Amino acid sequence: MKKRALSLALAGAMVVTTLAGCGSSSKETTAAPEGTTTETTTKAEAPADTTAAASGDKTTLKWSVWDISSTTYYQPLIDEFEKAHPDVTIEMVDLGSTDYQTVLATELTGNGSDFDVVTVKDVPGYMTLVNKGVLEPLDSYISDSGVDLAQYKGLTDQITVDGKLYELPFRNDFWVLFYNKDVFDKAGVAYPTNDMTFDEYDKLARSVTVDTPGQEVYGAHYHTWRSAVQLFGILDGKNTILDGKYEFLKPYYDMGLAEQEDGVCQDYATLKTSGLHYSGAFAQGNVAMMNMGTWFISTLIEKIKTGEYTDCTNWGIAKYPHADGVEAGSTLATITSLAIPTNAPHKDLAWEFVNFVSGAEGAEVLAATGTIPAVMTDEVANLVSATEGFPKDDETSVDALNTANLYLEMPVHPKSSEIETALNEAHDAIMTGSMSVDDGIAQMDEQVSAILAE
Repeated sequence: MKKRALSLALAGAMVVTTLAGCGSSSKETTAAPEGTTTETTTKAEAPADTTAAASGDKTTLKWSVWDISSTTYYQPLIDEFEKAHPDVTIEMVDLGSTDYQTVLATELTGNGSDFDVVTVKDVPGYMTLVNKGVLEPLDSYISDSGVDLAQYKGLTDQITVDGKLYELPFRNDFWVLFYNKDVFDKAGVAYPTNDMTFDEYDKLARSVTVDTPGQEVYGAHYHTWRSAVQLFGILDGKNTILDGKYEFLKPYYDMGLAEQEDGVCQDYATLKTSGLHYSGAFAQGNVAMMNMGTWFISTLIEKIKTGEYTDCTNWGIAKYPHADGVEAGSTLATITSLAIPTNAPHKDLAWEFVNFVSGAEGAEVLAATGTIPAVMTDEVANLVSATEGFPKDDETSVDALNTANLYLEMPVHPKSSEIETALNEAHDAIMTGSMSVDDGIAQMDEQVSAILAE
């Protein structure tokens, strides 16, 4: 197991990332925007003449995605690519966010899959697809196109498997603290700062909490991903989520459960049962602080602009809280990548799309929507901070983009998918109260150690 850190500095005009550590999103999802959508094209629904090849003089490329309705950058990327390739049509197929990687793996291992480009949501999902042999190695394409991997600041080194690269990242998100200024103003409490210990963060959350029935205000919100709690424990760079020993997670579970018991945050079991998305929770206007990835920035900007979100329009971001002795600005990273299936009908054209989206041109399109791209140049960094709707009325939000140390949520490992499952099961048991913190950690230790020993 190798512990490696990724640092990213975005100071007004430039972001530099150096890596060493990789992750969920988890999303679980970690990693990336989540939520289901009704705008879904399923395999069965797709007309036969658009699933494989040509429609007239145009070639259709099928691209697997999730959350079409809430992701602002899909269409701008497609528009720019199709503008330069008038003979190509990009067809998005929404596989849904809840079980995206599982559905994708099933699609790619089936006989009838005809995706040209697939979005890879997280590292466990990536390793599952690599292990199944359903992704095309990109090394020859990269070499023939003269792609300089140095533009990814070492990131591609961390996703190389047995000397081969099967995906290229196009987003590099990191976790920050979103906050609703109106909640703090109403309580007469100062906003979060960019240098808060976890003790200070916990006290601040409690200071704005209101537990009056029907008038609840939650000082903090934790989505149901394990990342929302477990990743606090790896900010010191001393531990990774692959350690096989998880005693270092105990203080953060203790804090989260105590806040849950005291009404500082919403009940995990209720959130799980209701399926309330983190964006919906924050949009209700009664959440003071929420730890979440920078992918939520573009969603907030867009939903506020369209008038869909009306109760969280006065928002800001701050750097992640940190343990004593840990440098402020230390946080977690997650990547979103593109890959080409081994049975893609149009591999060469698919590579052109992958190269565009994950390169400098695609980065500018992403940045214009407030999304943090994997490739960061001076021009791209300026676009991020200048995005219309980004909170610039205080220095805290702008400076929150300056990170000191970035650690990938889960390192690339052949067993990352199995480890992810074990950690999720224990996390769910702890947060629902069906297992004590100590017993849950003991289960993680036992199960993950056994997986690593295989």
